[in-house]
Amino acid sequence: MTDDNRDETTAPRVSSNIEVPQDLAVGLLGAADVNLRTLEAQLPADIHVRGNRITLTGASADVAASERVVAELVRVVRGGTTLTPDLVRQSLSILASGQTETPADVLSLDIISRRGRVIRPKTLNQKRYVDAIDKNTIVFGLGPAGTGKTYLAMAKAVQALQAKDVNRIILTRPAVEAGERLGFLPGTLHQKIDPYLRPLYDALHDMMEPEAIPKLMEAGVIEVAPLAYMRGRTLNDAFIILDEAQNTTGEQMKMFLTRLGFGAKIVVTGDTTQVDLPGGAQSGLRAAARILDGIDDIHFANLTSADVVRHRLVADIVDAYGKAEEQAGNRSARREGLRHTSGGRRR
Repeated sequence: MTDDNRDETTAPRVSSNIEVPQDLAVGLLGAADVNLRTLEAQLPADIHVRGNRITLTGASADVAASERVVAELVRVVRGGTTLTPDLVRQSLSILASGQTETPADVLSLDIISRRGRVIRPKTLNQKRYVDAIDKNTIVFGLGPAGTGKTYLAMAKAVQALQAKDVNRIILTRPAVEAGERLGFLPGTLHQKIDPYLRPLYDALHDMMEPEAIPKLMEAGVIEVAPLAYMRGRTLNDAFIILDEAQNTTGEQMKMFLTRLGFGAKIVVTGDTTQVDLPGGAQSGLRAAARILDGIDDIHFANLTSADVVRHRLVADIVDAYGKAEEQAGNRSARREGLRHTSGGRRR
């Protein structure tokens, strides 16, 4: 076989040795080498480890790409992030995206910490969402369940309160699911609406000392209330989060956004594919995305199933339902087209 006919697979293999500082090697490879096994499955080059020396072997381009991955993961560990197999995969995804942000830029961005647990963005879109909250007065976080849109907004609210950038946090969401049944539920009004606000309480308890929360709520520093309680108010020096905003009507969304006062910041979160409004009413979140797009100091951050940070199956479930709904919509459109065509022939 001549050189001109040589198969590319016979290209010479090269090796590269990387010495990882001993104090970072364990964090890089993971307990019982769990991160190493992920790298073995994901890297284009073969990887072998002896002590704190990593050897990469393969085609020159594959080795170069793998060197970059290892170097970035070392930076992530050096920045204090505990590396996991999921974060290894996220790092590979960030590098593959070709964007200017590196895994260390994304995974080492601390928002708040409590008892040694640090809350950080875990994907590129999450990092951009967090950055947008810093830079804009009103931010809409749009995306499916599990993308961290509400959790990260809560973390930014607590951070702003601790830094004294705001004097209070206001958390609200519509209690659409209750509807007319609310009056038939037992207990006081607070007890009736509590189940609809529980996810906000849960996130808050992850970020603050539990014993401090009742005191802050009693003092009015933290307020958790249904959306109806926002009417007629002007909210100054506050970090305001509207959760489950897909279940607002257009009028409710306008009412909420116009509560904005001086020194305040608003984050609106929701999933436009999960509207629970009765009677086919139009979602105020969908309307806002159309009406407010392009206004300065209002930002729309879009997260996708690739940003899901719950169990890996959540992303697969989100994608599967999205495809099923798209197919159902296409079938409905075809039936509608056939109905109009048939009607035209009858005329």
